[in-house]
Amino acid sequence: MIAAMDVDHPEYDQPWDHSERGETEAERLDRNWASLLQELRVTQTGVQLLTGFLLTLPFQQRFDLLGDTMRAVYLATVGCSVGATVALIAPVGMHRLLFRRHRLLVLVSAAHRCAYAGLVLLGLALSGVTVIIFDAVSGHPAGIIAGACALALFAVFWLLVPLWLRSRDLTLRDS
Repeated sequence: MIAAMDVDHPEYDQPWDHSERGETEAERLDRNWASLLQELRVTQTGVQLLTGFLLTLPFQQRFDLLGDTMRAVYLATVGCSVGATVALIAPVGMHRLLFRRHRLLVLVSAAHRCAYAGLVLLGLALSGVTVIIFDAVSGHPAGIIAGACALALFAVFWLLVPLWLRSRDLTLRDS
């Protein structure tokens, strides 16, 4: 059976939104766009600050003390952070190019996927920053452990818990 509220198939939302909320497709898309923008506002500031912080690190005196492994972690972290910045800000550019083109369905769908990608990259970047900071303060083993813990927390709270809640919600609704 197709999930009634499957986020990857927004067309399946329409009957539920119409019967439960009295929404037209356009009203649903407007609400989805507004919700997505609010979520992006929360993440955009943080990812921009993180990226700015990372971009200044090579100009600090102690940066030269980083070994080859930590330099590689740093570069991967910068790449993830810049990628997250691009993905989380991309919906703004998309909106500008699609403005007044009656393409809200395409915009919401594309922005939704950008938000997913941006959050994955942000989780990776924050895990990388955790490795770098713990390595600098407490040594390489502490950096690896702290980074693994951060990555596990992101995986649990940003992926596993929402997926569990999504499947639980569908099970409850189907009974």
